[in-house]
Amino acid sequence: MIDFTLNAYRSLLTSFQQAGYTFMTFEEWLQSSLHNSRVVILRHDVDKRPQNSLKTALIEHELGIRASYYFRCVACSNQPDMIRQIAAFGHEIGYHYEDMSLCDGNTEQAIAHFTEWLAYFRQFYDVKTICMHGAPTSKYDSRDLWKKYDYHQLGIIGEPYFDIDFSDFFYLTDTGRCWDGYKVSVRDKIPEYQDRWTNQGLVFHSTQDIIRRLSTVQSNIMITTHPQRWTNSPLLWTQELVLQSVKNIIKRILIKL
Repeated sequence: MIDFTLNAYRSLLTSFQQAGYTFMTFEEWLQSSLHNSRVVILRHDVDKRPQNSLKTALIEHELGIRASYYFRCVACSNQPDMIRQIAAFGHEIGYHYEDMSLCDGNTEQAIAHFTEWLAYFRQFYDVKTICMHGAPTSKYDSRDLWKKYDYHQLGIIGEPYFDIDFSDFFYLTDTGRCWDGYKVSVRDKIPEYQDRWTNQGLVFHSTQDIIRRLSTVQSNIMITTHPQRWTNSPLLWTQELVLQSVKNIIKRILIKL
């Protein structure tokens, strides 16, 4: 099976369904009492190419799965027609915020920018959850905005990096265009639990690794994907492979610095 295709993505989802997992949006999980060991919170960070997100959203809809889609405010992510169609499939829409980076660390400007764009995305969906965009080339971590402000006062009930207990959740992310990309990730990682997961043998490189060894996971799971990576187009698949390989080299340098 060729990895990071839409066919591989469908196989990944069906493997979790066959293993007895229940898929939930982040919003659903926060509002639910169904906190057992067979829950997958399915999250998508729409960094660019939202048309790819529409394709993953359709696959999920066909499988009876609802997921959380987090959109950035920039044009390469924020395309209203795509957002509307994804919301129409029943998926959760959230704000993939990067306001501290866009406002050069000015917290007053950043909270004003955040509030403006939160209202914008609420045109499409009653946004209840948010998730930071890592912005690896920026020196600012947008989560630092919440050292001064409280997102709960804006009607937000959750942010994954603050509101998930990762002692009860295993975190899988395709950052770096692989499933062990935490090694080259600047911010999309949970370092305080990574050694424990590694010691338990919960290290997967490919999608097929996850499917083959899914029984080794004995906890709830949050899966984060970046849908621009998943495509059946040979040209786009190759472009993403080459681009991500270059980005991984840059991120390794940033981590060392």
